Amino acid sequence: MPRTQRSRNAVPASIHGPRIGFLLCVLALVLIGFVMVYSAGSISNINNGVDALKSLTDQVMYAVFGALIAFAIYRFIPVSIWRTKWLWAALALLVVVILLTALVGVDNYGAKRWLRLGPVTIQVSEFAKIVFVLVSARIYTDFVSGEIGGRRCALGFTLLVLVPLALIYKTQSDLGTTMICIVAVLAVLWYGELPIGFIAIILAVIVVFGLIAMFGTGYRADRWSFLNPWDDGQGGYGSGYNIMHSYFAFSEGGIFGVGLGNGHEKYQYLFASDSDFVFAVIGEELGMVGCLAVIALFLGVLYTGTLIARSARDDFSMMIAGGLTIALVFQAFLNIACAIGVFPTTGKPLPFISSGGSSILASLIMVGLILSVSRDAASSDEFDRRRSSLRVVRREEDGVGDSPRDAARSGARRSTRGRSYDGGRGQRTASNRTESRTAAGRPSSRRR
Repeated sequence: MPRTQRSRNAVPASIHGPRIGFLLCVLALVLIGFVMVYSAGSISNINNGVDALKSLTDQVMYAVFGALIAFAIYRFIPVSIWRTKWLWAALALLVVVILLTALVGVDNYGAKRWLRLGPVTIQVSEFAKIVFVLVSARIYTDFVSGEIGGRRCALGFTLLVLVPLALIYKTQSDLGTTMICIVAVLAVLWYGELPIGFIAIILAVIVVFGLIAMFGTGYRADRWSFLNPWDDGQGGYGSGYNIMHSYFAFSEGGIFGVGLGNGHEKYQYLFASDSDFVFAVIGEELGMVGCLAVIALFLGVLYTGTLIARSARDDFSMMIAGGLTIALVFQAFLNIACAIGVFPTTGKPLPFISSGGSSILASLIMVGLILSVSRDAASSDEFDRRRSSLRVVRREEDGVGDSPRDAARSGARRSTRGRSYDGGRGQRTASNRTESRTAAGRPSSRRR
């Protein structure tokens, strides 16, 4: 039988604790990001002849703007709005922007992933994973509720998720974002309780696709030099150069680091030290202790985000909160894995910490959506408490001196107010049936 509502038995007693913990973890990561963006970005700013504070001021500006959007989503936009036509409008806008990026996008480092809008430049793929989570949750919710069948569900995922995702991969050559989006969609299906056999098949297909994508393209295959960067064919000055200097940063940092601001690798040795490889700067300046603190904060985001998802009032909200939480944390650990040399470089930023307006805006929008789910769950819990405290009061009336019409009305009121239900099946008791017959002017005694 289709499942439309989750059992309330699995819901935590209160959502306020997980919500506060989630907010504190995010706030700590954003503040760490401000410090590290200034420490790592000031050097490149000075080298480029601009104000040393430029990276920090830009990061703070985007963070404040993103926080305002997140608050507006949390406070004024219910989760249920994403089950209306507004979701399809967001998807259509995403497809249009992807096509515009392919046609008139800004080319950086050999890929068109940025679209210039006046004085600002946005990376469209950062916002795509949000839309894909919402669309996947909508399609699968419609399927489990019986509104659409299996064929329409498969067709919906193909046309509304896989095709736009293929556009991003093909036009922007962005394997990292493709991986994050696929993991987010899989998280939605997992929270929706898709049978494990189907998930295993999908994972196998994804692994095959990933291997083909990495080894079938020359520059991606070169990134496998992370296994031995000193033997990259150019004596460590080719594709292994950056990962080597990331290793140098971690080795210099040791347990407690060389001190905030005292790092050496950010002086034009480590490429993208304030974005893709900011975790290496953390390792050098704050040491293993600082790295473990960042990892612990992301684990805190995972734990509290999962609690929020479990407390959701319905499956649709649960899949949104769970999918977005997994997307955030997976991207974080993907970035960390690349920085420490256990995965090829993908060029994805560290959420909340790396510099970049699109990254922090998208991350904070995801936070707003997760908090919106927690707000709906808190409202639902409050309604449940009020409903459980209701008491039915029955007023006895004898109807003496009333006219036949008034007596009938008072009897009907007594019948309605005094109606009791047997086992939740809506069956009135014999005394109520007798009372109703008396009120209608029929004899209350049994026929002899």
